[in-house]
This record gives sequence, C-alpha cells and structure tokens, in this order.
Amino acid sequence: MAPPIPIPSPPPPVILFGYDSSPFTQKVCLALRLKQIPYTFVLVPSMMPRPVLSESFHLLYRKIPVLALGRDLYCDTSLILEALEHAFPTPGHPSLYPLAKDGRDYRPLMRGFASYWTDRPLFRVTTGLIPSSVWRTAFGVDRAELIGHTLDPGKLEKKVPANLVNLDMHLAMLEPLFSGAAKEAKGGKRGWVFATERPSAADIALYYQLDWGRDIAAGRGINSLTGGGTQDTNAEGTAAVFNSERYPALCAWFDRFRDFVAALPSMEKRTTDSGEAVAAIKAASLNTLDGVLVPTPAPAHIQLDGRNGLLPGVEVAVAPDDTGRADPTYGTLLALTPEEVVIKPQRLGSVPPIDVRVHFPRLGFTVRPQQAAKL
Repeated sequence: MAPPIPIPSPPPPVILFGYDSSPFTQKVCLALRLKQIPYTFVLVPSMMPRPVLSESFHLLYRKIPVLALGRDLYCDTSLILEALEHAFPTPGHPSLYPLAKDGRDYRPLMRGFASYWTDRPLFRVTTGLIPSSVWRTAFGVDRAELIGHTLDPGKLEKKVPANLVNLDMHLAMLEPLFSGAAKEAKGGKRGWVFATERPSAADIALYYQLDWGRDIAAGRGINSLTGGGTQDTNAEGTAAVFNSERYPALCAWFDRFRDFVAALPSMEKRTTDSGEAVAAIKAASLNTLDGVLVPTPAPAHIQLDGRNGLLPGVEVAVAPDDTGRADPTYGTLLALTPEEVVIKPQRLGSVPPIDVRVHFPRLGFTVRPQQAAKL
C-alpha cells in the first residue's frame, strides 16, 4: 500500500454527526476513542430531515453517521475508519490495525470481518430483535421509506425468536476466537479478535454490534431511537443466548474490551447546537484531493471507469446497494479510486453555503452517471 500523504498541520477539525441510539455512530465513537482523536459530536435526529446536513452542505444522504474532516465529509463507517487511520497515523495516534503478535498484518481481514460479517449479516440479526413498539412509531414509517417497503410490526414481533436463534448461531461461531487455542500463552488471558497487542477495528466491529444488539433487544435506548415515540424498557432481550454460562470466552472478551475503552480518556465534546461545528468546517482549509483520498495499492482504473461513464466532471448518483437505494446522493464527480468516490454536492437551486467534498466508499455503493441512474 502506498505510504500516507501527510495531512497539513494543524489537523482538520473532526466533527461527527450522529445520534446515540445509532449503532454505526457508536462504532465511529469507539474508533475515535481508541485512536485518541479529539472531536465534536453533533447530535442530529434519528429520522429525516436533518437540516444541519441538508442546508449547510446540500447533503441529503439518509444514513448516519457522517464524519467531517475539515471540509471533507465521509459517509459510511467502512470509509470513515479508513479516513481516520489515514489522517491520524501512528505514532501520534494508535492504529486501528495493529499487527498480530506473530507480526502478520491482518488489516484486509479485519476490514472484511466488519464489512462482510458484523456490519451486514450480524446487523440484520440484531435489528430483527428491535421491540415491535419501535415499528409502530414515526421511526417505523421513516425506516420503511428507507428500506423501500411497508413494515408490519406484528410480523416482525413474531420473527424475534427466530432471530434469537440466529444470534445464537453467530455467537457459537465467534466463541472459538477467544477460547482454547486462542488463549494467550501467558496467564491464560484471552486475546483480541486477531491476536493483536491491543484492540483493533475488528474488535470495535464485533463489540458495537453485540453491545447495541443486547441493549436494543431489551428496549434500552428505544425512546431516543424513536424521538420519544415509545418508552425504554428493560426486557430479557438477548439474555437467553448471550450470557457467560453459554459463551464464557466471548463474554470475557466483551467485558475486557468494555473495560479497555472505559480506561481511555474521552476525546468527545458533545453539542446539540451545530452552529459552532459548522463554522469550524467552513473556516477549515480545503486540502488537495491527493492529501485526503484514502491510499490504495493501485491507482484509479481510468480506462475501465471511463467505459462506465465515470469521469471527473460527470454528474453522478451515488446510492447504497442495500437500504436507501431509492434516495441517491447527486453531485459532480471529482475523483475515483478503486475504493472511494468523491463528489461535489448538488446545487439544490443554489450553491451550497459551504464548499465541501463528499466521500463514499465503493464497497456497498453504486455510482452511476445521472442519466443512467434515472432510466
């Protein structure tokens, strides 16, 4: 992989737009704390609209979180973690991808562990544990629009036992990571997911899903999730399968990770007033694209992208390939790499008040010229 291009000093302001009951927001919060990066957490609604994003940057992207590094906005946690690792490298900040104790670099496997396991199939299981009262609120209507079909709270409630069985399957697959041969040689302590000296992005990916899934299944945080549409409860949730008697090694790792993070200084400044954060983004320098693109082993495949109509200056539509496909983000294509797409947001009748660039990963997203997108 090409060496990182240094980010000019001082570092750009780091602004996280999210909400507490969003599991993916918590994933980024964990990464920021592990890397010890100071940041401002701007609380936004769990449902559309989100005026601070749409009015300040003309960003109509439905999903959360969004991370601003200066005037570059990064969408989707798979890219956000890469951007943080690039902009805040070691030795100044601990790596999200420490080497394993045998010296091997498992970074590609750590990324795949998150993108192809915890962020997708495991997340589908944990969302299937959400109490049916949540789907009977405005939040349920909002998420039906995001998913693209009507949600039946009664049917979803009947599927909870099957999803608990599916969670049990995932836990059974994970337990051997922390038991038996996976124990550390000294003291019998159980190591991290990829046998690293300290937690990695893989540990973050697994912890945030299990932590959120356990809470949401019990009804903790559903008041915040629904914007006050229903009250928190403290039901049994996942206790029947996620417990230390059934999965002792996994639960010991879970507690160890929680304690590790709790012992680190908090780097978060929290606010519900977005004005100061938006002003900081506006005042930041707009660095060169070369300085903010996440490094990749190979450069952009200009010929192949061109055959797909993806050339700088073309108006494009960028959309997730799962939920939210009906609500693409439009803008002018600025840059493509094998892993990343960068656009200048659409005008929405006028020039955006703040000149920003919006970054999406290519993994899990489609990028098409606008004319093709509208066919």
